[in-house]
Formats: sequence, C-alpha cells, structure tokens
Amino acid sequence: MYDVTSIRSDFPILSREVYGKPLVYLDNGATTQKPLCVVDAMQHEYLNANANVHRGVHYLSQQATDLHEAARTTVHKFINARSDNEIIFTRGTTEGINLIASSFCEGFMQPGDEVIITAMEHHSNIVPWQLQAARSGIAIRVIPIDDRGELILDEMDKLFTSRTRLVSVMQVSNVLGTVNPVKEIVRRAHLHGVPVLVDGAQSVPHFKVDVQDMDCDFFTFSGHKAYGPTGVGVVYGKEEWLEKLPPYQGGGEMIATVSFEKTTFAELPFKFEAGTPDYVATHGLATALDYLSALGMDNIQRHEQDLTRYATQQLETIDGMRIFGHSTDKDAVISFLVGDIHHLDLGTLLDRLGIAVRTGHHCAQPLMARLGISGTVRASFGLYNTREEIDALVAGVRRVAAMF
Repeated sequence: MYDVTSIRSDFPILSREVYGKPLVYLDNGATTQKPLCVVDAMQHEYLNANANVHRGVHYLSQQATDLHEAARTTVHKFINARSDNEIIFTRGTTEGINLIASSFCEGFMQPGDEVIITAMEHHSNIVPWQLQAARSGIAIRVIPIDDRGELILDEMDKLFTSRTRLVSVMQVSNVLGTVNPVKEIVRRAHLHGVPVLVDGAQSVPHFKVDVQDMDCDFFTFSGHKAYGPTGVGVVYGKEEWLEKLPPYQGGGEMIATVSFEKTTFAELPFKFEAGTPDYVATHGLATALDYLSALGMDNIQRHEQDLTRYATQQLETIDGMRIFGHSTDKDAVISFLVGDIHHLDLGTLLDRLGIAVRTGHHCAQPLMARLGISGTVRASFGLYNTREEIDALVAGVRRVAAMF
C-alpha cells in the first residue's frame, strides 16, 4: 500500500508554510525535495568518513572510496547497466550531454556529419550541439512534433542520411509531459547503424528505466531531480562505445601515466572522471535511489499518473484553460495558460497562496515557438504530492483567474 502520508514525513520541508499558507510544492520537474535519509547519509559521511577517494592508503580514504564505488554499483543496478564500468559520474544531465557531444564529435564526426534531435528538447540537448556545429561544422536535424505534442516518427525516418552519426532525444518532455517511444527510436536508429543518446532527467524519478531493454547507447540523468543532492549526475554508456570515445577533460584521476612527452589514460570508468569527484554527493545519490527502490518505481508511477489524470480533469473545468501536451503516454507534468493571464503573473500570485509552480519557457524556447506562445505555468508532480494539493492548485488558479 502506497502511504503518501508516511512518505511525506520523510520530507520535513513539506510541512513548512509560505506566506502563512501551507506549502504546496509542485515544481518537481525543476528539482525534487530530499528525504531525511539522503541528508543524514551525506552528513554522516562528512562527519565520519571524509577523505579524498582513490589512491589513499589511509583508513578514511579507503572508507570514502568504498562508499563512492558502492554508489556506482547502486546506479548500475538501478538502471540495469551491465557493469560499473558503464557508469560515469558527472555534475548532472547537462554535463552528461556536453560530455557525449564533445567526445563523440571529436572521435566520430566530421564537418557535414549530422545529429538528430527533437523539437521538444531542453536547451541542454540543443546548445551543446550548436556549440559543436560552430566548432566542427556538424549539422543538426530536428524531428517535428504534432499538435498533441508527440514526435512524428515517420518524419524522423526521413531525416536519416549517410551523414547521420547520432540521435539525441529526451525520454520525457519537461514541458509537455510526453513520454517518447525511445525504445522504438533506438530500434529505428540502429537499423541505420546510428547510436542513440537518451536524456533521462525527467524519466528516472518517475518510472523504471532499463537501459539494456531500451538498448540505448548512452543515457544521462541528474541526481537532484531524483530526490538526491544537487551537483551530481550520471552518464551511462555501452562499454564498447566508452572504450572508443576520447576523454572529455584532463587532469588527475583519469590518467594511467603522465610524462611531458605522452599521457596514457585510465581504464573505464575513470577515463571520464577528471579531478576529485563529489564523493559525498554520489553517496547521497545512491541513498536516494535506494529510497526510490524501497518505495517501488511501479508504485511511484501509479501514484503520479493518478495525480496527473486527476489534475488534468480538474484544471480542464476552469474557463479559459489551455493545457499543452495531450500525448496518449504522458508523465507527471502539466503546462497550462488561462485566458490572457501572463504566466508570470499567474505563477507569482499562486506563490502568494503557498503554491510553488514554475513559469516561463522552461529552457525549451524552440518548443514554445512551435506552440506559438512565450511560456507557460508548469505544475510537476512527485512521489509525495497529494490530491488535496491538486485541489489547492485548482482553487488557487480559479481565485487568480477571478482577479483578472
């Protein structure tokens, strides 16, 4: 039985007030709150096992290293990678995409080669490719979407050419909530011999991810959106690809030998982990993933889908309501506008009622241009949200709408 009341007790921040009103936190797509077990785990390591990881012969260093590498194993099992060697720690999804963009372009792309992305991508899966286009002369091709907010896969098929080298696609839209058919995208790309990078920032916190079943070549996600700490994330890569890619950054940890004439690089996964990692954050991330596993990803998904359906039904009863994204497979995000009310005004006034939502273009300006708007209000749900909080959101939107 999914006991949301008990779950909420693990998140003390949810019991606070904002402007004298109970906090209703509906900005989980931007970042999630952290359970006490994550905070406690990180505090315990700082107070009891804080030392730089790897190569240290003293007890604290070995203890910290054990925790750090145990976290790698936790991640590999959570997303069903084949081994620890396929798990690279980063600062988050953005750095993960930049890592793949930089290393893949350096190792496998020439001027005129192409990468395929989608019309709904976050800026973090657009700008890194534009930087590579400016530096290396590669070209970007874009899969269009239909009016429901779903990818037009038949149009994707037309984008493949002899110069296509990579497909990079988000698994879930942070604006529309669309759950993209990444397994089918991977299948079609592989028919052309093209590898696929999947942005899992908005999927890992919400439902079970299996990278082997998906058969993607690369996958990346952020800790802070999955109830873990900020400043830590993961890149998964098939070992055969990671072996071939050149390093992303240079420095300590990622080397085997260094001389002024030549440097040789460390084995996987350390080849991609230059410098001191945030080893306390990796321990916090592993604790968060263990927390999700204990709750059960299927249970979390059912709870959040119920919230999404309920919120959609209730919001649609409001006059002038426009909801963006009507995919048949939709996750825990609802983006909307009401009449002519500016999204910033609506979000600001909801905040005064204690309701935390996100406003603006959500780092997806090309998608906003496709929708013909400048921004939306976005309510995004997490494992601790309730129907009562949805009711508070709907009442708040009605109250603000009446003011206009």
